[in-house]
Amino acid sequence: MAQRQMLYFLFSVRRCVQLPVASRLCSSRPQNADKAVENVCLLESLSSLGVDLSSARRRQPGVLKRALTNEKGLARFLQSKGADVAAVASIISRFPRCITRSSEHLQERWNLWRNIFQSDGEMVEILSRSPESFFRSSDNRNLEENITFLKSLGITPKDLHRLLTTAPRTFSNSVELNRNMVELLQSVCASVGGDNQKEFARTIISKNLYIFIRSTNRIRANVDFLLSEMKLSDSEAQVFLQSHGALILDLSHESLKKNLKNLRWKLRSLGCGEEDLRKMILKFSLVLFMSAQLLNSKLDCFLDAGIQIQQLILKPKVLDFSVENIRRRLEQLRALGYDFRKHGIGVLDMSNKRFQEKIRRLENEL
Repeated sequence: MAQRQMLYFLFSVRRCVQLPVASRLCSSRPQNADKAVENVCLLESLSSLGVDLSSARRRQPGVLKRALTNEKGLARFLQSKGADVAAVASIISRFPRCITRSSEHLQERWNLWRNIFQSDGEMVEILSRSPESFFRSSDNRNLEENITFLKSLGITPKDLHRLLTTAPRTFSNSVELNRNMVELLQSVCASVGGDNQKEFARTIISKNLYIFIRSTNRIRANVDFLLSEMKLSDSEAQVFLQSHGALILDLSHESLKKNLKNLRWKLRSLGCGEEDLRKMILKFSLVLFMSAQLLNSKLDCFLDAGIQIQQLILKPKVLDFSVENIRRRLEQLRALGYDFRKHGIGVLDMSNKRFQEKIRRLENEL
């Protein structure tokens, strides 16, 4: 009887076992208890690291119910790479699943990243900005195979760097999925008479880093739609898709159709034809990212200031600035009596620093 009571006690007592490896089993309830309850011992451990539990709970609540975690090992690993206590706490708070990675996994993944980045400090800075980029996938072999595949396409170290920091989901894709996208881009090249399919695909990838995280169906539909609507020759299509056109290939197909329809309607209402539409898109394809309301607001700002629509057709990049920025610049120039018909609208396409220098020169000329 005494032996049975002792076994019952050992089974039911709350415990927090420190394992001899970096990971540890941390449980505050018996093994047959409700698994949906958060692990109190884990919560205490995370609190000691300065983790924002409310943020972690909101982002990935399931992690807080885990029994086997490696938050202490993770903290030691990141600190050995140069991260301070606050950075470690912030990383875990924003991507709690990182505490499920073993120390061996972390070191292996770090080594793969270091083939692309110049220093540990640079990597810590990136993880602090976007923990998901490093921790989202747990498949190190897939990461390595993707890096090898992308390098085989001629993707430069600089663009690999940008892909990892801007579109890290690219490296969570299977290599086969990424290969399908490359093959699609190469088939597009062949369909418009291109003879360097590898370079064509590489250029589009470099221009649009998000392309791998979109479906091939979306990219194919957008390419077909743009070529059909804009009536581009093969040579025009090759130039367009490898420059401004690449930037809009990942836009949702419905948004692309709707925004083009609105742009066409707006230009027609101002007396413009299809050739004007083509010119504007060829010079500044990002105009197709703008909703009807945003586009109309920007165009109306310029038109109300006495700028002619043909000036905007020839220099549509001025539409890239925010409505607030456009209004502020127009007011500054209006106060100085600036004549857009005489001097053009190039002044509106300047960086903020150059624009303010221009304003000072104009003020001195008064």
